[in-house]
Formats: sequence, C-alpha cells, structure tokens
Amino acid sequence: MTAGLAKAARTVGDRETTAERLLRSSLEHSYEPAIDIEWDAPLLDGKWGVPEHRVSLYGTELWDTLTDEQRRTLSVHELCSVARIGLWFEMILMQMLLRYSYDRDPRSRHIQYALTEIADECRHSIMFAKMNAHCGVPDYRPRRLVHELGRFFKAVASGPAMFAGTLFVEEILDQLQREAMRDDTVQPLTRMVNKIHVTEEARHVRYAREELVRLMPRTNAAERALANYLTARIAYVVAKNLIHRDVYASVGIDPAVGYRAAQANPHHREMLRWSARKLVPFLREQKLVGGPTEILWRKAHLIR
Repeated sequence: MTAGLAKAARTVGDRETTAERLLRSSLEHSYEPAIDIEWDAPLLDGKWGVPEHRVSLYGTELWDTLTDEQRRTLSVHELCSVARIGLWFEMILMQMLLRYSYDRDPRSRHIQYALTEIADECRHSIMFAKMNAHCGVPDYRPRRLVHELGRFFKAVASGPAMFAGTLFVEEILDQLQREAMRDDTVQPLTRMVNKIHVTEEARHVRYAREELVRLMPRTNAAERALANYLTARIAYVVAKNLIHRDVYASVGIDPAVGYRAAQANPHHREMLRWSARKLVPFLREQKLVGGPTEILWRKAHLIR
C-alpha cells in the first residue's frame, strides 16, 4: 500500500462532519434517472455495451468465431448481467442499511445519510432494471444458490462485514463504470447510467470506508474473523457471477462452454484483478484480506 493510501486508511473524519458533507453533496450532485436518462432513445448500431476489451470472451478462440455484430450483442448482454448482479446486491445493501439505521438515533446526520443512501440505491436499482428492460435481455438473476447465499449474507452481516462487503461490490463496479463512461465506442445509455452511478456511489464508498476504519479497532478477534470470512465469500460469489453463464446463448454459444472459456480467459482474469486493485490494499490494511480466506480471493482471480 502506498503511504497515501495507508494514511487514508488510518485517518477518518468525525462521523457527523463526514455525514454533513455527504448530505450536502447529495443535494448538489444527485440525479433522477427517470428524468435524466433518455429512455425513448434506441440503442445505436455499431456501439458496444461495455468496452470491447472488457467482454469476457475477448481474446479467446470462441471470440474469433463471432462476427462483429455478435460481439457487440454479447457486450450488451454482459452489461446487463453486471447491472443485474449490482441490482441484486443493492437490494441486499438496502436491507442491511435499514437494519443498521433501525437501532440508531435518526436525529444524527450519520443515520440521515444512511437513509439518503438507501434512497439512492432504490433509484439505482430501478435504473438498472429499466436499462435491462430497454436492452431487451432476459432477467439475468443470480442462480438459486447465489440468491439464497445473498439471503444468508444480509441476515448475518453487520458492522465490518456489512461495510466491507458493500465496498467490494461498489468499488469493482465503480472501476468498470468509470472506464466505460469515458469510452465513446460504448452506447450512450451505458455511459449515462455509469455516470449517474459513479457520481452517487463515490459518496457511498466514502461513507463505508470511513465507517469501516472507525469500527475495526473496536472489534474483537471473533468479529474480525467473521468479517474476514464473509468479505471473502461475497467477493468470491460476486466475481464468479458477474457475468451470467446464460449471456453466451445470446450469440449461439452453449452457456456452459462460454462460461468455462470466460473463467479460463487471461483477459477476463486480469480484468477482475484490475477492478479490485484499489480496494484490496485497503482491506488488507483493515485485516479483512489475509489468512485462510485468502484462497477465495485467489480462486476468484481477484489477487494473484
């Protein structure tokens, strides 16, 4: 970890002061996707759903068998798959934040910001749902086991596990979306959805990072071990399910064959490590990456 990141990991502002800044920023820099996105505009021919080099089969033998049109089609389906896993986790996060707020003083700016974040996440979930409907793709919902694991996670995760798990999902999506929103080969719809999400998630990331730093010194060994395990587990599950195996059927590839090729693809593995490159050092600083659970991070191709 660089000296700057280490310092940021150790030093956080007063909880109420931070919340006040975030609430002010929410008033000045928020969107209403139902209004701010041109939902009636069709997808443009020749544009990608995600940057070409981020498509999971890029560089594989299967990729070479696809036409340019099929490649762009697959990119739109992968865009919607990522959005769907994001929507799934945002529903989990909203429930965890409501539980967190339920036990605390709503007069505090800290809890008022938690409620503001819930409102943001509700709008984001609707935005992702509308985008998937607009693109005309299937519902790439997580498979049954993953869905049930999400139910388990939201029931048991609290404190450090809640904030660390949230950071993982938010920060890897943030990295992918920041890149795509600046890429003019990508669909305007993708770029606008990403711009909205990146702008508002920056506040959520700061809220979660600072609260995690405040909480960790007060956790005991058992709480740290649980948070370490749950963070590794949610990281593994999300990384393995970011691209739903059924997306490959959209271009005539057997889903099992496409999924295996993507999971073995060095380009896709490098994308996963790239997306987590800023978060992993921070979580190591907080003792939430390391020990026996590190194998899950490796198996998910999030670290070497």
